[in-house]
Amino acid sequence: MINLHHISKIYKSNSVETHALSNVSLEVAEGEFVSIMGPSGCGKTTLLNIMGLLDGFDQGLYVFDSTDVKKLNEKSRVKLRKSNIGFIFQNFNLLDDLTVFENIELPLVYLGVKAAERRERVKQVLHQIALGHRMDHFPHQLSGGQQQKVAIGRAIVSKPRIILADEPTGNLDSAQGNEIMETLSSLNEAGTTLVMVTHSMNDASYSNRIVKLMDGQIVAEKALLHA
Repeated sequence: MINLHHISKIYKSNSVETHALSNVSLEVAEGEFVSIMGPSGCGKTTLLNIMGLLDGFDQGLYVFDSTDVKKLNEKSRVKLRKSNIGFIFQNFNLLDDLTVFENIELPLVYLGVKAAERRERVKQVLHQIALGHRMDHFPHQLSGGQQQKVAIGRAIVSKPRIILADEPTGNLDSAQGNEIMETLSSLNEAGTTLVMVTHSMNDASYSNRIVKLMDGQIVAEKALLHA
């Protein structure tokens, strides 16, 4: 599904160049669950943002499901992203003036899903993340863990083919974190492709493969066997 070939990304500030990614090649097959690990500042989030068509790159080739991403105009990139990719951000990125229900519903509004179907799908997700009793609350009325659950609900409500997750359990206690990882694992078992940035070996243990980054380069890959 994802094919990255010799991707490089450079951030320029005055006379300083920061090589966020250098010659990164990575393939993610449909149905895989891949964890990306490495120290802070090694390029993990940059790599995830490039995969999610949120950021561009300076050199290399990115093919998403047979489509050469660099040849797309902005409108086509947005359409490809909305139709295929769900995001879970580290800082939630919820809209403060929308309720839990409305935050989760928002991707369906953008996709033009009819109101009756939107209501049904949001209710299913609220049940899945156990937040039905908070559906009329606003983000500021929720704990950090509950806000992350809403962000996960928003990511899965459109039934994307791939979910990109940046530290999805970073603001949850261990019990909530394991619950979320079980949810993500179930989604993967049902066919959703997952790529997750994490510092947690416990979270990474749910995946099929661990990719380790260091200084903007892939330095190791390890397949995980599950019983």
